[in-house]
Amino acid sequence: MEGRRRAGWPYWTIAVLSLLWNAMGAIDFAMTASRNPVYLAQYSADMIDWLDAAPTWTLVPWALGTLGALAGSLALLLRSKAAVPAFAVSLGGLAVLQAWQIATGLPPSMKGATNVLFTIVLWAVALALVWHALRKRRQGVLG
Repeated sequence: MEGRRRAGWPYWTIAVLSLLWNAMGAIDFAMTASRNPVYLAQYSADMIDWLDAAPTWTLVPWALGTLGALAGSLALLLRSKAAVPAFAVSLGGLAVLQAWQIATGLPPSMKGATNVLFTIVLWAVALALVWHALRKRRQGVLG
């Protein structure tokens, strides 16, 4: 811890909020990938069919995206430089998964304004967390 700059309350607020946000993504991944019937009951039939038809390899970028983000958030809480590569891996996973989704198309239930807004928020948060971790590393807050 010697040589590191102090992390103020805004840093800790972002770290905790990012952990809560990314924990939700990790839970969604785990429950959906394990095909938890109670959790999947919230999804429409066309979305379940789409998930079932997805190639198995799509689990890899999805896992990297969600679990990388969770690891990045935990690294922020530990004030570790590992936050930067973890968030970068997460961003890469998100990019690959989204490219596949765009290339193959989404089911009708996932094409509404709410889904578009959620995708924008997802990218905004992911990019902001990479930027935040990079900035804090340069400032000497992460060690």
